[in-house]
Amino acid sequence: MIASKIWSKEETFEREEFEKLQLLRLQKTVERTYQNVPYNREKLKEAGIEPGDIKTLADLQKIPFTVKDDFRKNYPFGLFASPKKDVVRFHASSGTTGKPTVVGYTKNDMDVWSELIARLGTMAGVTDEDTAQIAFGYGLFTGAFGLHQGLERIGASVIPMSSGNTEKQIMIMQDFGTTTLISTPSYALHMAEVALEMGIDPKKDLSLKWGLFGGEGSTEGMRREINERWGLFATENYGMSELIGPGVSGECRALRGMHINEDHFFPEIINPETGEVLGEGEVGELVITTLSKEALPVLRYRTKDITSLHYEKCDCGRTTVRMSKIQGRSDDMLILGGVNVFPSQIEDVLLHVEGIGPHYQIKVFKKGYLDKIEVDVELIDANLLDSFTLLENLNQKVKQQLRTVLGIDAKVNLVEPRSLARFEGKAKRVIDMREVK
Repeated sequence: MIASKIWSKEETFEREEFEKLQLLRLQKTVERTYQNVPYNREKLKEAGIEPGDIKTLADLQKIPFTVKDDFRKNYPFGLFASPKKDVVRFHASSGTTGKPTVVGYTKNDMDVWSELIARLGTMAGVTDEDTAQIAFGYGLFTGAFGLHQGLERIGASVIPMSSGNTEKQIMIMQDFGTTTLISTPSYALHMAEVALEMGIDPKKDLSLKWGLFGGEGSTEGMRREINERWGLFATENYGMSELIGPGVSGECRALRGMHINEDHFFPEIINPETGEVLGEGEVGELVITTLSKEALPVLRYRTKDITSLHYEKCDCGRTTVRMSKIQGRSDDMLILGGVNVFPSQIEDVLLHVEGIGPHYQIKVFKKGYLDKIEVDVELIDANLLDSFTLLENLNQKVKQQLRTVLGIDAKVNLVEPRSLARFEGKAKRVIDMREVK
């Protein structure tokens, strides 16, 4: 048994208790959206479904999926089930690919959100003795505010740093005795580099114990890098603004997958091509139905994230279903000469090659009718650039590993340390020039 405090009794429900509560909340959610969201009511009518038809959890499969485009079509408040006067908080996506996705929360939604963050902060190790520095951007993005209120509920001292201004981040960590870092994993690695440039050894000169990372996918290799550079215990958490923001799931210290708060979210795994619901342990696209959201209930939201579900009891004592680490997205999978590859798989290969760092960029383009891929990877030691033989040997090693593990032939460019772009938010790792006309 992994020693870990459990915040809520619901995290240890028996399966029958979960299913009873889920069905009750699902029926209320379907009724609420049917009565208050005209767009969803029409979709349900077209599918021949009325709220009374939901008699078992399996009946959920009769309900049509919700996709991101449904939010855009109903911008800004068309999917809200509560009057605007009952909404106490708005958030939105960046809207870089069109109209932003707007979400809202009632007072009760805010209370639930805090509760769920308190759960995953606790399972990661945070207590009221900790000082948590939040390096997500404060604003319309849900990450910073979501973590903020939940960590305060635990009793932790919260430092609302926001993202950027990295040297000041390090200074505050040192002066305030920060024990918990909240950021994207790629920004955590960047901050570790900056700390060393400032003459500060993150493992010796700072007090970090815990790292709660999210906002982008990461691999076990990246976790090892973060743990090693910071000397902390890194956990990953998951969420998205359409569902609640952070708080859908998070890792405990047993690191056996992210526990889904399934008294508030019902997960399914589907075949992304056919929509067929898959069984336990099968890999496919995660679909989530919210079970308690008042302002913005969502039925069967296709997250595009590829994962699997596991129901056996965890070593930490929790009984909630766990989702495996996100393997990629159903809409950013690269198909290279018939080989399906996720950027996260390339990252995992790179992080197992000694001599290269965790920062990289993938470029995909067409040469004639063929897909080609280039991977820019940073060296750890710039002195290698002075030795053609050593550089060539390392280059061949990276190419060989990509070919052996993933079956792809990539051009590898080894570049100087700290020459690739750093990201304060989500890292943009792939430039797909095949889409450019």
